[in-house]
Amino acid sequence: MIQALIGPLAELAGGWLKGKADKQAAAANLALVEAEAKATIMKSAATSEADWERIMAQGSQSSWKDEWLTILFSIPLVLVFVGDAGREIVANGFAALETMPEWYQYTLGVIVAASFGIRSATKFFGRK
Repeated sequence: MIQALIGPLAELAGGWLKGKADKQAAAANLALVEAEAKATIMKSAATSEADWERIMAQGSQSSWKDEWLTILFSIPLVLVFVGDAGREIVANGFAALETMPEWYQYTLGVIVAASFGIRSATKFFGRK
């Protein structure tokens, strides 16, 4: 009679253990699928970023935009070596720029950053 009870009890315990193992396997599989999905998203983002940089570099090959900005930013650099009059012009110019609306200042920063392909520089322009 005890043997008649042991068989069903062992089967019940075995079923419970199998259910628990299946549940753990399903949780591990879910974690793996989530990790693979995150990796795919990160890879896609990196590819998109590299494609954007390549397109911007190709677009600037026939543009004068970079040269114009380089010349424009070089003017104050040259003027400070001209003498007191040059330094006064530069100081007055920068003082005038400080009175411009913030949106205009940020826009100038974004234009320069985009022109030279330095997207991370936009973070710099956001700091005060």
